[in-house]
Amino acid sequence: MVTGKINHTEILSVAEAGLSKTKQIYQDRTRRVKELKAEGKKVIGYLDIYPVLEMLTALDLVPYRILGDMREPITKADTCLPTVVCPFLRSVMDLGLKGKYNFLDGVVMAHGCEVSEKTAHIWRTYLNPSYAHFIDTPHTTHAAAQRQHKELLKDFKRTLESFTGKELSIEKLKEAIKIHNEQRALVRELYDLKKPDPPLISGVETLQVMVALASLPVAEGNELLRQVISEVKQRKDGPAKKPARLLVWGSIIDDIALIDMMESIGADVVMDDTVLGSRAYFSPVALTADPLDGLAHRYLVELKSPRTFRETVLSETKRKDYMTDLENRFGYLKDYAREWKVNGVILQALRYCDIHGYEVPGLKDYLASIGLPSIYLEHDYSEAALAQLRTRVQAFLEVIS
Repeated sequence: MVTGKINHTEILSVAEAGLSKTKQIYQDRTRRVKELKAEGKKVIGYLDIYPVLEMLTALDLVPYRILGDMREPITKADTCLPTVVCPFLRSVMDLGLKGKYNFLDGVVMAHGCEVSEKTAHIWRTYLNPSYAHFIDTPHTTHAAAQRQHKELLKDFKRTLESFTGKELSIEKLKEAIKIHNEQRALVRELYDLKKPDPPLISGVETLQVMVALASLPVAEGNELLRQVISEVKQRKDGPAKKPARLLVWGSIIDDIALIDMMESIGADVVMDDTVLGSRAYFSPVALTADPLDGLAHRYLVELKSPRTFRETVLSETKRKDYMTDLENRFGYLKDYAREWKVNGVILQALRYCDIHGYEVPGLKDYLASIGLPSIYLEHDYSEAALAQLRTRVQAFLEVIS
């Protein structure tokens, strides 16, 4: 049975509440799921933001996000992935081959990009999990693509029911949607705490919270969020006021090192548009008569990612041009900048991440058109890259401060 709230004492003791608990989970994110597995729960790993987590939660499966480790040398992934592809996905595959994800009972992956699609099939071939499902998420948002996506979710439903031996009923799915939407609302409330100047919570602390959420069942994540929000509102020793208020856009950031570097040299990271941050949580699922309709729409249309093509549709009397297209694709960032009082944007992408890299020229043009300075950083998902990036960020901060 999915419930929206749990007793504080079930998971979080007074000594382990809020930001302290969040930091512990960030540093040892497998501990809780291994405890749940020992209790008989089944843990399903997922990659990226396109697997539909509500369908896992509704069947009492524990969703657990598969992340890489930028501090772990890649020694095994070369056997199945070339060196000239996404270093994050190479890290993910490397950890899998090293047995770091052996506690998973299965995996669900989706077509985020070409390399993630190949990684899903390679994972299934090399690691042979008890359950493996791939959602071939469409790359357009047309009505036909939405219908196709719903059919893909029906197939996902059938394989989950076969794996668990349980029926995924409409009632269970609606209940799961509500609790995941509650988490999304709590994440928005957390991000609202970054709007004041100075922000009430730092970028580093925020990222630790997001990693923790990706490591816990949704009900426990919601309780942790409530603890963090309450603590942050009451504490007196929050972040200091700094001249730069940054929005960070781009590829996944799952290690605090990059954000910590920015905040250590005179910036507050007050907003992000990344797949472990706002991009994964800001869009709720509409409560529709058939829950699959709301889920298919949210996970295809509402999620804002450069992997999805969005056609600019205009009236016959309005001409479609370059800037109109940019506004259609990136206009939400203008809202972020206004609400979070951003005065600079860090565009960052992993080396070989084509879906983000190809967006950069147009995005820089758009940001310039609305008066926001930006800098583009490309990195290889390693600690060694930080020194060079630090020098470039310092120079950028001097310009905007």
